[in-house]
Amino acid sequence: MNRGSARPVAAPGGGLAGARHVAIIMDGNGRWAKARHLPRVAGHRQGMEAVRRTIRAAGELGIEALTLYAFSSENWRRPADEISDLMGLLRLYLQREIDELDRNGVRLRLIGDYGKFAPDLVAQLEAACARTAGNTGLTVALALNYGGQDELVRVARQLAEAARAGSLDPADIDVDLFDECLDTAGLPPLDLMIRTSGESRLSNFLLWQAAYAELLFTDTLWPDFDRAALEGALADFGRRERRFGGR
Repeated sequence: MNRGSARPVAAPGGGLAGARHVAIIMDGNGRWAKARHLPRVAGHRQGMEAVRRTIRAAGELGIEALTLYAFSSENWRRPADEISDLMGLLRLYLQREIDELDRNGVRLRLIGDYGKFAPDLVAQLEAACARTAGNTGLTVALALNYGGQDELVRVARQLAEAARAGSLDPADIDVDLFDECLDTAGLPPLDLMIRTSGESRLSNFLLWQAAYAELLFTDTLWPDFDRAALEGALADFGRRERRFGGR
């Protein structure tokens, strides 16, 4: 990633360099820990600190929405003890950060089939969303038990059931209607997707939403991601010409 030498200046109309909605695939916790001969959970703990830094920076930089890939539908394949650690860290994050998030005007939102988590964690997540629902600052969407293919299947099933019930004419299904049925309905269109740790794939994240998003892959491991890294990504975004297929 080329961060440039000059400090970027926030642009009007949606954050630094004009990005309104940024999504991040937070990858590299395990490699960060392995490089330091630490257990994987240590990497996840440092990753939680990176979440804190990034949310704070995103709000200060004027981004409207930040979507974080916190737990994918494929992450259930990981060892049971690692999943338990991740769930524990999510609980701890909510306990530690909810006051600051609320005080800073952050609105929490959930996407994905998070209802499959333990009932107490679901209750904690929903309570945090309810507490911050009236805030008007940065919206942070946590993708929990989320998979892009699963999201598209759920929308297709919802529309098919409506058509079968006679409440929807299949001829009325278009891009706008489909978009309104997605987990991200109401958020600004996705401008920029960042993936850390050097991997160059979407990993089943926001497949519909990423249709015309700019993609940025950085070698930075997620626990090392900070404000400077976010500013660099947004500066890179600002140098790109977005044509949306027009020419």
